[in-house]
Amino acid sequence: MAIIKDDNKEVTLEDGAEIKDACKDLGVVFGCEDGLCGTCMIEIEEGMENLSQPTQEEKDMGVEGNTRLACQCKINSGTVKIKY
Repeated sequence: MAIIKDDNKEVTLEDGAEIKDACKDLGVVFGCEDGLCGTCMIEIEEGMENLSQPTQEEKDMGVEGNTRLACQCKINSGTVKIKY
């Protein structure tokens, strides 16, 4: 089992799952959900190594460092702490 969390709450999900729904449960705002608008941009505070590699959509938007698009990520396993 994997965990997505912020400072106040955590959501458990299956290893290898998309994090989109878990992030919605935490309060992340979504727009297009296709990696085109950047509305769901999150900062990864801990556990970047537990996420999938950046998608082409993230690369096209110039997402780098500890920033990711929640609509594009999958969690491999472990815990990821986000800020939004």
